[in-house]
Amino acid sequence: MTGGIEFVREGRTGNFRYAVLDFDGTISLVREGWQQIMIPYFADELAKTPVGRDMPWDALELKAREFITLLTGKQTIYQCIHLAEEITAMGGKPEDPQAYKDEYHRRLLVHIDDRLKGLASGTIDPETLVVPGSYDLLEMLLRHNVTPYLASGTDEVYVLEEARLIRVDKYFGPHIYGAQREYKTFSKKMVIERILRENHLSGEELLGFGDGYVEIENIRDAGGFAVGVASNEAERQGIDEWKRERLIRAGANLIIPDYRDIASLEAALFDR
Repeated sequence: MTGGIEFVREGRTGNFRYAVLDFDGTISLVREGWQQIMIPYFADELAKTPVGRDMPWDALELKAREFITLLTGKQTIYQCIHLAEEITAMGGKPEDPQAYKDEYHRRLLVHIDDRLKGLASGTIDPETLVVPGSYDLLEMLLRHNVTPYLASGTDEVYVLEEARLIRVDKYFGPHIYGAQREYKTFSKKMVIERILRENHLSGEELLGFGDGYVEIENIRDAGGFAVGVASNEAERQGIDEWKRERLIRAGANLIIPDYRDIASLEAALFDR
């Protein structure tokens, strides 16, 4: 561990040309607490099934938590598809997964409404709703002529708006990508493959940042260098140990809590 950086795996650094960054939990904290919305909602839906009616609440909550956690980093629709599959397996008749996604998102927007209004009106400082040091990170990437891409499992229309509200959209320009209604037309893996293909890159020229299993695994599978951001979203400091363990299993080269020590992170990534 050096300067808050945990070195997990060796990897080639200093030659990066493009970077892929996750959004929620990696840059943005606007949606902090989303798990506390999705997990009980999904558990409630499981409780309506013939099998679920006879199960204790804790067991239903654990079941929901496990598959939601497993799919974190993918588009939200995949968690909703799995919910529908679980409802069927438990003897119930599920709704269309899109209906579950729409209802979850309605509840989440209620949860974050004050944040969005505060950002829009200027009564909330955007810096309080980003992972600490995020602006320094993005400035550092640009100094090293690394082109950043934003790829999120959240619907693109909301990613665009929230990136604008927390004032990071200018760093990415047109390279902001999010989930689509036709969900099979987008994935973080597709964004990575497109970057490599269109820019004739080798994997070692690709850098990635994420707080979820999916994006770290995608970067590593492409031959890139993956920085796992084990951000404690609620407290905005320290390491989230649950994230840390999952990011290490996913193949992260480095683990960091946030970007406060940007000098040490810059040295780790770009000093040859």
